[in-house]
Amino acid sequence: MAAIKSKDTKPEMIVRRGLWKRGFRYRLNHKRLPGHPDLVLRKYRTCIFVNGCFWHGHGATLNEEGEMRSEKCCCKIPKTNREFWVNKIRRNKERDKEEQRKLAEMGWHCITVWECELKPSKREETLESIAFTLNHIWLQDHQPRVSAYPQQNEEDMQMPMAAEEDLGK
Repeated sequence: MAAIKSKDTKPEMIVRRGLWKRGFRYRLNHKRLPGHPDLVLRKYRTCIFVNGCFWHGHGATLNEEGEMRSEKCCCKIPKTNREFWVNKIRRNKERDKEEQRKLAEMGWHCITVWECELKPSKREETLESIAFTLNHIWLQDHQPRVSAYPQQNEEDMQMPMAAEEDLGK
């Protein structure tokens, strides 16, 4: 496992290039945030995690026999030392969930991009979806605040108009 990279992986590079091409700017592996997100977009208060399907148990569920199966992806749990791998992936999933909960409490949005969503057939659709989500988040965060005071109509205001004639003379 020492040879497994955690930074600058191929799926992460695909997401980084796709977002940069679309005009999004980000920071990498922010050390002060829980989980050290792969990409941090401060303008959007959003963290992006690019997860490998095997290591983070994409779609993995436990069946009646206590075995872990993946329904969404084609990744398989190794047959050797199976109990170790099932426990490791379960811990990874729990850790990811806890880190995202902490980020949400801090006011951050979290986006998880799975390795299988970056296959050439789905890549552009996934990157467009991320861009759409980021723009949606920005628009929600920058909507004008609703005033606590009720709106007044023009008729209710008693101010004279600048072009109004003085009819009393």
